[in-house]
Amino acid sequence: MSKRFSNLGINEQLQQGLADLQISVPTDIQEKTIPVILHQKEDVVALAKTGTGKTAAFGLPLLQLIDVENTKTQAVILAPTRELGQQIYTNLISFSTHIPSISIASVCGGIPIKPQIERLKSTTHIVVATPGRLADLIERKAVAIKNISYFILDEADEMVTALKDGLDSIIKEIPKSRRTLLFTATMPGTIKQLVQNYMSKHVVQIEADMSTVGHQGIDHQYVVVEPIEKLDVLLHFLNSKEGKRGIIFCKTKAAVNKLAKNLAINKFSSGAIHGSLTQGIRDRIMGQFRDGFIDILVATDLAARGIDIKEISFVVNYHLPDTPDTYVHRSGRTARAGATGLSLTILQKEEVEDIADFETALGIVFKQFKKADTQSIEENNGLLWAKKIFKTKPNRAISEDFKRQVRTIFHHLTKEELIEKVVAHHFAQTSLGSPKLEDSKKNKNKK
Repeated sequence: MSKRFSNLGINEQLQQGLADLQISVPTDIQEKTIPVILHQKEDVVALAKTGTGKTAAFGLPLLQLIDVENTKTQAVILAPTRELGQQIYTNLISFSTHIPSISIASVCGGIPIKPQIERLKSTTHIVVATPGRLADLIERKAVAIKNISYFILDEADEMVTALKDGLDSIIKEIPKSRRTLLFTATMPGTIKQLVQNYMSKHVVQIEADMSTVGHQGIDHQYVVVEPIEKLDVLLHFLNSKEGKRGIIFCKTKAAVNKLAKNLAINKFSSGAIHGSLTQGIRDRIMGQFRDGFIDILVATDLAARGIDIKEISFVVNYHLPDTPDTYVHRSGRTARAGATGLSLTILQKEEVEDIADFETALGIVFKQFKKADTQSIEENNGLLWAKKIFKTKPNRAISEDFKRQVRTIFHHLTKEELIEKVVAHHFAQTSLGSPKLEDSKKNKNKK
């Protein structure tokens, strides 16, 4: 039977905050980690898949350990991206609703630094930051972290690979006597090196049930396509998921831009984020996605860190990720908070053999997704064409005389007859109107 947060030592004020959020039962990583952080003094390395509640696992005990009478900064939390940093900050604020005396600041990159400098002049118990921005603030002597007691690295596996320079300069500034809490979804060699170099010899290692947690509720599937049909297969899949929300991952910024343009042309409710976009644009797109104004987000891996939205029904790997670790981060965007979800990977023939490696590394099984046939693809493209017409705004520049002549041509047709003719004309321009396909359809009907 699962424990309650009170059994883990969480105080009444934080329990009230959790009750407001309708959180009552701790996850596996929370159950294992919270008592260690609260009641022991050692450094902690916690290994848990994305979506398992790592923020509360370190955030709740950290909030409880803060001495609100002490006006100095006592903890620094580092995240690899501003999106994740903002997510952590928002969660901590929500957890601590009933402890108003705790002061938390978010100082992440991509937005003006001067307001952050002003904010840090006030009492700040906890600083949530990205490495580059914190290193900049240290250089400007705008933040004092020489006496912090707690140093937390979230998504550390991404931090050491992409942002190592900023991380190194920060670690030089903080006291050796601090307590370091490292949370990661994977344990590559770079993380092991960081543990060896920057953490104490006495480290408590905690691991959630990695064989199931992080994959629970996710249906892993793949579909094999020819390069020329890749976009059409994706569009067919997305049309079948109308009204549901999902994320499509691409390897490069250029691929994100190209795919996002195609989705926009086909009138899908979508947006795109990658590292080259300004932070303002990224925040706006993320806000629209989080609030449900757009259904599909096209993203690169790093830009999508920190997306913690419960209602994501599916993830599409438009390009096969380079490593199992990256696949974990991508697929973990769906099936959050006990929900179920689909992770679909679109492959070319030469990539199929890589699926076995992913299965072995992650302890999961991929099922083959049935690819739509040519007729279904063409009919789907026809539906997309019809939606484009439906969503086209009237052109006020067209003369009334011209429109009157067109109406005269069609005036004797009923609505149904007009639709029949327009659809027939559309398909006459595609392979669905080709003699070969018509013959095959007739032969199929004869059978």
